[in-house]
Amino acid sequence: MPTSRTLTWCLHLLVVGLLALAAVRAVVAGDPRAELVLSVTAVCGTVYAVGPLLPHIRRSRRAAAGWLTVVGAAWLGLLVLTADGVWIAFPLYFLQLHLLTRRGGLAAVTVTALAAITAFTAHQGSFSPAVAIGPALGAAVAVAVVWGYQALYRESEQRRHLIEELTTTRADLADAQHTAGVLAERERLAREIHDTLAQGLSSIQLLLHAAERAVPAPARKAVHYVVQARQAAADNLAEARRLVAALTPPALENASLAGALERLCTTTSACHPITARFHLVGNPTPLQTPHEVALLRIAQSAVANTVRHADATVAEVHLNYLGDHVELDILDNGTGFDLDRLPDPDPEDGGFGLAAMRSRAHALGGTLTVESTAGQGTTLTARLPLDRPAGTERETEPEVRR
Repeated sequence: MPTSRTLTWCLHLLVVGLLALAAVRAVVAGDPRAELVLSVTAVCGTVYAVGPLLPHIRRSRRAAAGWLTVVGAAWLGLLVLTADGVWIAFPLYFLQLHLLTRRGGLAAVTVTALAAITAFTAHQGSFSPAVAIGPALGAAVAVAVVWGYQALYRESEQRRHLIEELTTTRADLADAQHTAGVLAERERLAREIHDTLAQGLSSIQLLLHAAERAVPAPARKAVHYVVQARQAAADNLAEARRLVAALTPPALENASLAGALERLCTTTSACHPITARFHLVGNPTPLQTPHEVALLRIAQSAVANTVRHADATVAEVHLNYLGDHVELDILDNGTGFDLDRLPDPDPEDGGFGLAAMRSRAHALGGTLTVESTAGQGTTLTARLPLDRPAGTERETEPEVRR
């Protein structure tokens, strides 16, 4: 930090200036020990100058304590020779508080202040409160300044970390919103393709196959063109189904519907204060992709509503394969609600309301029912017919008699 470097250089200049002041005053005053004062001042300055050049001083508390001990010993030697050495105690306070631990720095400052007061008293020949005020006040100011600066620095670091976390969170939220939008659009496209293009091509193929069988013998030449048209419809139908499969939700890409529902329960239990359990009843039957997508989305919506609104502690998800239909039940032990007082759909709620679930079920020829009583939990049941998987139209083509 530029501010920290500036303060460090100011401290260096203060030490050099005070040492120079002690040496100059000894020479100007004609002190008989002036040469000795100059020598001790040079030693003290040299020891002090070596410290910042050693990389271990800032990395190791022990190395810093050793260096400060040598500096303190040289300072005590200067203090014995001249009273002007007392002023060097002030920068020593800052060094001790900065390089040592909080407790160790306070102890070192206390010892330094007592040594300065004792030496100054010895040079004055008598003790008075005025002698103690200078070193003690300097020590108090140093403690207040250093501890205040450290508190501000810690607060600044906390704010910096908080800003970084907020920035990361905003980026994650933007990515999540983008992903949600992409998934919603993929789902919409898959539903539109299945409900329009794929169904239309399937109907065209069936009708052309029926027309091929119904063409009388004299017009058999037209059969060739009918066969070509039916083949083109079949190829485009296969391509549409591949596109629908590619737009399948990620939860169903590498797992079955049962696996996706079980993972939904596991994730819900891990992320929210609710226990979600999955149960599979019957022998799983292959479903068409739109059916699997619809049941998964209904389960996700129902579980999300349970977590957000039901105040429940347990949720049960049952996937039942029952002969000619598949049934999805979501039960909870929450507060329930009055079915006659349902809130209006909220367009900002992402379309996860009961109306959206019911629309999904009805679009595939199924039903969705809700049973709930205030204080007794809620049961949601989605039932879809078990159609044959894609690719079996040939077995279901109508017989057309000639």
